[in-house]
Amino acid sequence: MKKTILLFIVSITLLACKKTNDSTNIIEEETNLSSKDSLNILTTPEVIANKNGLESWAAVSEINFTFNVDRGESHFERSWTWNPKSNQVIATSKTDTIHYNRNNLDSLLLSTDAAFINDKYWLLAPFNLVWDTGFNYSEKENIIAPISKDTLNKLTIVYNNEGGYTPGDAYDFYYGNDFIIREWTYRKGNDSLPSLITTWEDYQVFNELNIAKTHKDSTGNFKLYFTNISVKK
Repeated sequence: MKKTILLFIVSITLLACKKTNDSTNIIEEETNLSSKDSLNILTTPEVIANKNGLESWAAVSEINFTFNVDRGESHFERSWTWNPKSNQVIATSKTDTIHYNRNNLDSLLLSTDAAFINDKYWLLAPFNLVWDTGFNYSEKENIIAPISKDTLNKLTIVYNNEGGYTPGDAYDFYYGNDFIIREWTYRKGNDSLPSLITTWEDYQVFNELNIAKTHKDSTGNFKLYFTNISVKK
């Protein structure tokens, strides 16, 4: 089960493995935002992050969640407990439980940490728009979203070719005028063709963090979702 499921899940979900320091950083910008900065106006990534509860993140002491993927008749899941202040992580699967600290990684833990970063990115991607460094972004208004065909705004981020677990990847975030993400596109290596497109839906607030619990593709054959979510302060 270990080898079969691992290969399956890597092919599907290692889409967002951006190694970050989990702290707020300045984002490299593709457009000139000096006028915004001088007026202390929030950038679009900052607004999206704040709309999802970033201002409450500093008080979070522990977050728990189970990452699930259904594809056809196949099901995969793994659970995480993360203390963001100490960076202590507990990874739990059907076959194993691993305790480690992200400040003290060795080569034997890299695959586990890559899985954690992937799953956490799916859960908290709006916050990573502020936490992450090393990417450029651009924006467009009134774009037709790929799944719903609704008219939304698009924020595209492209990670640098160095650093992290999957450098050079790109993401297109489709969001409404409320700055809540409705869909996204993942493009491996900044390819022009999408590797995966899913919805962002089933939002629920956990201790002031607004989290999309469900992501589906257009065929209904792929569903990525979270269960057992808890946020402690």
